[in-house]
Amino acid sequence: MAKTIDLAAKPEKITDEQLKEVQQIISISNQIKLEVGNAEARKHALLHELDIVNKKMGELNSKLEEEYGKMDVDIQTGTITYAKNEQADS
Repeated sequence: MAKTIDLAAKPEKITDEQLKEVQQIISISNQIKLEVGNAEARKHALLHELDIVNKKMGELNSKLEEEYGKMDVDIQTGTITYAKNEQADS
């Protein structure tokens, strides 16, 4: 069977309106990707800061435990609650 060849001229470009629409959509997409990247970078920085704070809290807990023994502290009043059979180590 013989191949048919289409000799009709085909458009070489999309219309200016279509090009503008494509460019606008790509621009919006790029802006969203940039904002997501910025949000992820900020998230990473915040998680790093949280890790530092958690380490400081762990160090403080260790110091308090050395001084007072096993206990809980009311963070509003500073009142110490010892577990049953526990006393202050002073």
